[in-house]
Amino acid sequence: MEAESRTQMSAEQTDNRDLSEQIKEVTKESHVRAENTELMLSFQRGQVTLPQYKLLLCSLYEIYQALEEELDRNSNHPAVAPIYFPAELARLKSIETDLEYFYGPAWREKIVVPAATQRYCHRLRQIGKENPEFLVAHAYTRYLGDLSGGQVLGRIAQKSMGLKSSEGLSFFAFPGVSSPNLFKQLYRGRMNSVELTAEERSGVLEEALRAFELNIQVFDGLQKMLSVAGSQQQESSTNSNAVYRKTLQFPGSLSPMVRMALGLFVALAAVMGLYAL
Repeated sequence: MEAESRTQMSAEQTDNRDLSEQIKEVTKESHVRAENTELMLSFQRGQVTLPQYKLLLCSLYEIYQALEEELDRNSNHPAVAPIYFPAELARLKSIETDLEYFYGPAWREKIVVPAATQRYCHRLRQIGKENPEFLVAHAYTRYLGDLSGGQVLGRIAQKSMGLKSSEGLSFFAFPGVSSPNLFKQLYRGRMNSVELTAEERSGVLEEALRAFELNIQVFDGLQKMLSVAGSQQQESSTNSNAVYRKTLQFPGSLSPMVRMALGLFVALAAVMGLYAL
């Protein structure tokens, strides 16, 4: 309800302003919240880990697959056509390349996403069928956000994860865009030229807020998945160490020579196990 009143107030107060400016205004608070999620803070601090990035790629794959399929299907819609730039902006193929690099040829079988990602995709497909003009909000939020921070975040990710080349980072590269700043000006101009009724414009502004909220939920969902996985791994490691220590409690009746021999055997087994990993 609060989000709706914010968008209605903004639409009433700034009806003569460009759509891009209105979206920027109504999503200002949500933008700050998105930047302060744990996952995004990891990027900003240069502390993003490989597990974080791989899980993020899985969700981005599902999201962009839904978004780009709906943009393709509605490419002739009067609200979508002006901001339809598949050659310059499409991310799906780049993400597929990155996923294959990290997961191998069978990467599709290893895709894991939180429930928030599924909700995001469901929303994209829903509006693609019912309100294609709302896709403008999602395309603007995703593409221009990725284009704005792409190169910087790509370098941060490469350094944080210790990657020696740009392989695995295709998502951040926009080879079809020679000048990001000029392209963003073009994109905003095209978006501002879209003709919308007052009701449709209000709907797009509300959808922009929803887009940010969905992204925040995805970031939080990914972080929870990582936290659960980390806790399970730590518990497994603790249990293994407990069993290992229990196994090494040799009976006191054994002779010193036998105990030394058993200790040597365990040490050799441990070393051979490390080499096998």
